[in-house]
Amino acid sequence: MTGESKVCWKNMVFKMHTQNLCPPGEFTVSFQLPDPIDHRNLSCDFGSDGIFEGIVKKNNRFVQTKIPSDLIVEIRDQCFHLHKLSMVSRSGYLNRLVFERNGNNYTRFQIDTIPGGAKIFELVVKFCYGQKIKATASNVAPLYCAAHFLEMNDDLHQGNLISKAEAFLNYVILSSWKDTFRILKSCESVSLWSKDLHIVKRCTEAISWKACSDTGVNHFIEVISLIKKRGILPEVVGSCIAHWTKKWISQITVSQEKSKDQELSIQLYRMTTECLIRVLPAEEGSVSSNFLLHLFKIGLIMNVDAKLKNHLKTRIALMLEKCSVKDLLVRNSTTVFDVDIVVQVVQAYVSLASNNPKSRMFVVGRLIDDYLALIARDENLVARSFDSLVNALPKAARFSDDNLYRSIDMYLKEHPDLTEEERRSICRKMEYHKLSQDARTHALKNDRLPDNIRTQFILLEQVNMTRLLTSAGSSYQRTKSETIMKFSSGLGKSCMNSSQKEMKAMKQEIEMLKAQIGELQQRRMELQRQTKKPVFC
Repeated sequence: MTGESKVCWKNMVFKMHTQNLCPPGEFTVSFQLPDPIDHRNLSCDFGSDGIFEGIVKKNNRFVQTKIPSDLIVEIRDQCFHLHKLSMVSRSGYLNRLVFERNGNNYTRFQIDTIPGGAKIFELVVKFCYGQKIKATASNVAPLYCAAHFLEMNDDLHQGNLISKAEAFLNYVILSSWKDTFRILKSCESVSLWSKDLHIVKRCTEAISWKACSDTGVNHFIEVISLIKKRGILPEVVGSCIAHWTKKWISQITVSQEKSKDQELSIQLYRMTTECLIRVLPAEEGSVSSNFLLHLFKIGLIMNVDAKLKNHLKTRIALMLEKCSVKDLLVRNSTTVFDVDIVVQVVQAYVSLASNNPKSRMFVVGRLIDDYLALIARDENLVARSFDSLVNALPKAARFSDDNLYRSIDMYLKEHPDLTEEERRSICRKMEYHKLSQDARTHALKNDRLPDNIRTQFILLEQVNMTRLLTSAGSSYQRTKSETIMKFSSGLGKSCMNSSQKEMKAMKQEIEMLKAQIGELQQRRMELQRQTKKPVFC
């Protein structure tokens, strides 16, 4: 109510509306703002000069320049009034957004997904305008993630924010324990970005490296306990333990000679392994199943406490339904991969799944069949190990035996010197009715299968062909009872090693039955065509 029609303040222009003065006494003043406000952010008062003043507090950020802003960036409830030239020269992301709206002198964007939010973006703005920013161990990780989000690389401007933040990040990570912990804590707010940019991995490697270089396992356990107390994510704790364990394993040397020094070393290794198992975070997904398998193998070698071994084995078993074949690969000295530890874990899973109606055993069945196909080509894999894994799962774990048949056939092909008894044991879990027609046809001609399995499959195929012929109305003379007798006698002979001549004759009979079925199907089609022809009287 100063009388001016327009009032300029910083970069804003206000158009004033005045009314005649009211008579003495109480009066009201009303005015309209362009946007809704919270009454708690409004303060009104008469100044000493008698001018009524209303101040509205809003979350607007202005860069103090004489040039009007032509770019507004909104991050949730905060607005940044900026200048295109300063921002797009450093940010590839903003550059694209601005030029997609080519021709607009005044541009406004809503960006809510920037890592670190408005607080970190304010630091980015200061950097773009050439101002000094205060980077700390608590904000450097979100700042680095935000720089990547905004694509602030050196291709746009030499010494851009990505390279600056990365240099500071590396310095801080290697400088002290406390700063590394602060960085890890700050990663929780930008977890996905910090994981993709390997910030968490670098921190955990630094912590593990410092722990390894300082003292042994006792000091490392203290470090892990400190990390847990500071509320660091379980995944980070698990990564630290896995990285430290990997380095520790590479330093283990076990001699075949028995001596006091060797016994003391084994005792120390056993204690270290037990400490590592005890300190593992219990949260799901905090450590990988592959790492736990490696740790389980060390526990078996060092003969750790039975309760700890069973606890570790049970934990891995509970993770099997979410595992891939890659998760089960553990290198071995005599074979390419250690199959025996996988057998133990699968057996533990079957024991748990039998009492859990929600278990998805067929998922584990498919996983193990794929694993069998991978290890089948190992020339040094003994039949006992392969057989144990094939038979570790019950028959109900597989809807189809096609993958199992392929794995077994591959193993038999790579190991031609197996005894007949070994081949029978490996093949005993295969069921004829769970094989597809292609797999059955292949199995009937497969000389690598043991004689009893081939004989059984041939007889079952014979029974199926007979049933098809009987249901189709063939003149085939064998009765159902005769078929069953033939099947029973065939099984009896298979137990006494049926001769190759008998098997050949059975195959010929099956081929004859198939030919008769084909002929019947052709006749049926011909009859259907004839019935469709029009009849004229």
